[in-house]
Amino acid sequence: MLQRKFDQIVKGYFPSAMDAKDTSIHYLGRMQIEHQIDISKVLMATSVCSDDINVPSTTFFNVLFGPFIMGGLGGLPFAGQTGMTAFAHHIPDEGSAFIFYGPHIGITLDGDLGRMYRPRQEQTGNSCGALMLALSRFGDGSYRPVLNDDDYQQMKLEESLLPYREQVMDSSTPQKAITEATYDIIHNKIHQHLRSCKDEFSVDKVTLLGGIIINTDYGLDDYFDARNFEVIDLKTL
Repeated sequence: MLQRKFDQIVKGYFPSAMDAKDTSIHYLGRMQIEHQIDISKVLMATSVCSDDINVPSTTFFNVLFGPFIMGGLGGLPFAGQTGMTAFAHHIPDEGSAFIFYGPHIGITLDGDLGRMYRPRQEQTGNSCGALMLALSRFGDGSYRPVLNDDDYQQMKLEESLLPYREQVMDSSTPQKAITEATYDIIHNKIHQHLRSCKDEFSVDKVTLLGGIIINTDYGLDDYFDARNFEVIDLKTL
């Protein structure tokens, strides 16, 4: 019953979202059937937020090798070119590479975006905490993040989001808008790192699946709103 209610609420904001487990089955099937990829030899990399709530979000984690973790706060691929190169060097012989990426956002049964009930907590908390913190700071028009060693990832995340600030704050759903903006940043960075590191891969093709993870209540399935699925031929990059 609760899952059905969440389904209606989630799809009110993200009409194309799928149950996260169904997402895994769907795209693993496409990899095998449409692209003849042997998923028993696939190394997975993730560029999702380091938030612990995202670990059980999909069954990709139970099927594929890895994950090689590229993402930090907000899901930005903070591992950079060095991380992409290391990932390229870890792919099984005659295997394949798969990169799963994107930000996450919580939602409650009351339809509150950017909030969720976490395991064994009676009150709702932010999800994504890093993005909701950035959103609260962006409410001050004079605010500018200052890069520093003690909070580097959060400050870099906010710096990356500054060009989107106006459209986020003008949105009727700024929690969703800042999540959408973060997806664009992650998507572009992943492609940028792939282009710069393509010669490090021993395989010709890399599968990408990007989108937004939607966190629901603890014990219920999360959702995933896929935005990009592609099998890239590295020789053409």
